[in-house]
Amino acid sequence: MAADLPRLPPPPPALHDWALLLDVDGTLLDFADRPEAVRVPAELLDTLSRLHIALDGAVALVSGRPLAQLDALFAPLQLPAAGLHGLELREGGEWASTGQPPPGLALVRDAAQALVDKFDGALLEDKGTTLALHWRGSPAAEEPLHEFATSALIGLPGYHLQAGKYVFELRPDGADKGHAILALMSHPQFLDRRPVFVGDDLTDEQGFVAINAHGGHSVLVGQRTPTAAHHALHDPDATRTWLRDVALRLAPSGPVNG
Repeated sequence: MAADLPRLPPPPPALHDWALLLDVDGTLLDFADRPEAVRVPAELLDTLSRLHIALDGAVALVSGRPLAQLDALFAPLQLPAAGLHGLELREGGEWASTGQPPPGLALVRDAAQALVDKFDGALLEDKGTTLALHWRGSPAAEEPLHEFATSALIGLPGYHLQAGKYVFELRPDGADKGHAILALMSHPQFLDRRPVFVGDDLTDEQGFVAINAHGGHSVLVGQRTPTAAHHALHDPDATRTWLRDVALRLAPSGPVNG
């Protein structure tokens, strides 16, 4: 990762040749105590819709959430997307899913739920092929959940532990946002464009590395260090404002939310 240096906001687009790849939680949306409690501002939907049109469809969501959740959150928009860190992929109209949960995952899920139930505010999020153990609402649960997740890998060959903001996630090997972004960038509507990836978490670092290798703009949301990102935005509100400004620059006629 790059050294801890001051980072400027991303530059404005000079042409309509960008491809926008956007993390969701902590990047587009403010965090909530529970994943289902996040709120999608109406103006953000309008901004994303305008960008989708201005960039000829080259706007994608890249998230640890399943695609079904993304579609529900951003309805009526249905953007190209990588869900579950790339285990689910919708490049155009098709929705592809790779892999099925291993038999041992159900046992791990039941044990994880029993442990989470001991800590008020902790949460187990079952994503089908991945499990996320959240401790945002229960700091005391951090160490027990980490110990559990580490030991659970013994019964889950082909899985690894990914730490994130107040979460430990058990997910299949080979599923990361770098691979997901490369898959999206190979699709015709993204091909030969300058990729711009905006993310906030440790899980976004593989995406920053992939973007940098392809001459794109990598944008960290927040102050976390170290990071491979070359640019930075302060918080999700700054991300939404920046995207709104990009939308106005690319499609200046009429208000973004009009």
